[in-house]
Amino acid sequence: MIRQAEIKDLETVAGSYLRLLTYEKEQGGNSNWVLGVYPTKTTAETAIEEQTLYVLEEDGTFCGSMILNKKQPPEYGQISWRYPAADEDVMVIHTLCIPPEQAGKGRATQLVRFALQAARESGCTAVRLDTWAGNRPAAALYEKMGFRLAGTAPILLQGLIPEDQIFFERRTEEGT
Repeated sequence: MIRQAEIKDLETVAGSYLRLLTYEKEQGGNSNWVLGVYPTKTTAETAIEEQTLYVLEEDGTFCGSMILNKKQPPEYGQISWRYPAADEDVMVIHTLCIPPEQAGKGRATQLVRFALQAARESGCTAVRLDTWAGNRPAAALYEKMGFRLAGTAPILLQGLIPEDQIFFERRTEEGT
């Protein structure tokens, strides 16, 4: 079940960020996120307050989260999007996080499908997202789900983390 997060979910979501980033620090990883910098408890808290954080649970077990809204970061203005749309017609997936113990179980696919459905229901014409260029598993997932590479750009994630980012988009009316 995917639902809008509540304040009671804050520690669980923040803990999943911590587990993922600790795992990646120890084992290597794909996100390029930085422990203590992004994402943090404040990231989740702000999204809960804005009612844009969603959690995936199965049989009472937390399986992942994402932020879903219509906020395109400034760097999105550098991209030549294939499907031009007004800001209010674009749903954006941010901070999709699957904790290590849930990896490889299709959790990210479930969250992206939910985002596509939510975008359709809210009348959006496109869904956009970005990821670090080195995050090949995420890029492969998005491409498999019908997203198209729209461009690349060097950015400072959260104004602090330098990375080459890749940007994807998909029309909402395409199949899931």
